[in-house]
Amino acid sequence: MHPAFPFLGHGIGLRREHFGHLLAEGPGGVDWFEAISENFFEPGGRPKAVLERVRAARPVVLHGVSLGIGGVDPLSADYLDALDALARRVQPAWVSDHLCWAGYGGAYGHDLWPLPLSEEALAHVVGRVHAVQERLGRPILIENVSSYVDFVASRVPEWQFLNELARRTGCGLLLDVNNVYVSARNHGFSAEAYVDAIEPAFVGQIHLAGHDDYGAYLFDSHVGPVPDPVWRLYERALARFGAVSTLVEWDTDVPAYDDVVAEAARAASLARGLLGAAPAAARAVSAATAPAPEGP
Repeated sequence: MHPAFPFLGHGIGLRREHFGHLLAEGPGGVDWFEAISENFFEPGGRPKAVLERVRAARPVVLHGVSLGIGGVDPLSADYLDALDALARRVQPAWVSDHLCWAGYGGAYGHDLWPLPLSEEALAHVVGRVHAVQERLGRPILIENVSSYVDFVASRVPEWQFLNELARRTGCGLLLDVNNVYVSARNHGFSAEAYVDAIEPAFVGQIHLAGHDDYGAYLFDSHVGPVPDPVWRLYERALARFGAVSTLVEWDTDVPAYDDVVAEAARAASLARGLLGAAPAAARAVSAATAPAPEGP
């Protein structure tokens, strides 16, 4: 049976620009937070204080950017040790990362590069997801990334690749609706068909974000607010997947805390309009049953 990831409601990313607000005022009306794992590997300092304040009040998930699940360099034992230690400290609802590679030969590119989508790549990633889940002792979520070029070696549609990855490993999927829209525009496929092809049982989380339109292509910049076409695709995702934990990413020109919270509130309003009262009830249950963090 595929793992069930709890419905946490509608959240926002835990960003440095909002640390002062969170320490002074707390999380307010936000249901949950997503923390970039690598930003909190060091146990001390202001980031730790913020994370502890937030985690004491709300569920938290950990979202990595440098696991390199699609790379060919060996998985970093030091990285996995640090991630495991953070997860034990924070007790997140889940841990996630991206379907990408980011380095070669020990050099790290600080980016999320897409993979050639082939049976060979799928078998490679399946083995690495198994290894990560065994090391962490938990299923993880894997996110689709935006892409800007096609690979000659690609033979498997991305939605099929993701479904099969989840089916073979037991991992969940973090469906980034903005990334689906960006890649669809860049490559000329149907974003709606992509969403319709993803197996609902595999989806544990959704990302919403904005992008820049350069005419010839879209660029996933995480600038907000969320554009109307992405909202429409999110509505389609809700109709297919039901109540799924949804998070707004806003990383470029980050505005005041309340502005980001308003985007999460819009997502919650859309969900209530399409799904009725079920999301609110599920959120209350999830918040009440979220595990407490361990001590330092």
